[in-house]
Amino acid sequence: MDKVNREKIEQIIKDRKSAHHTMISKGSAVYNAFLQMEKATYTDRALPARTKELIALGISVVINCESCMEWHINQSLKHGATEDQIIEAIEVGIEMGGGPATVSGRFALQVLAYYREQKGDEKKSL
Repeated sequence: MDKVNREKIEQIIKDRKSAHHTMISKGSAVYNAFLQMEKATYTDRALPARTKELIALGISVVINCESCMEWHINQSLKHGATEDQIIEAIEVGIEMGGGPATVSGRFALQVLAYYREQKGDEKKSL
């Protein structure tokens, strides 16, 4: 790993810890509610916490949240995810980021066809 990325990741961890400390020390009811929601979300139920963390990792890739990626990879590892499982979760994120773009691309082709037809109608009216 290059020095720039290592420092970036370490800064993300440092910033998260600092913000966490600040919000806790200020007694933020909203932040505390978020922490409770997070705890409930990542509790083993029908889906184990590891699976939920891997899902969150894939979503993090789609929304390009670097801090989220750092957190959910770390949590996935803590819940026993393997490197191969993490790679597959990243791959799902890549696909989901690309998949919706194909829908937009199909619509864009329809818009192009629309304007092609409009241009043809203009020629007919001349």
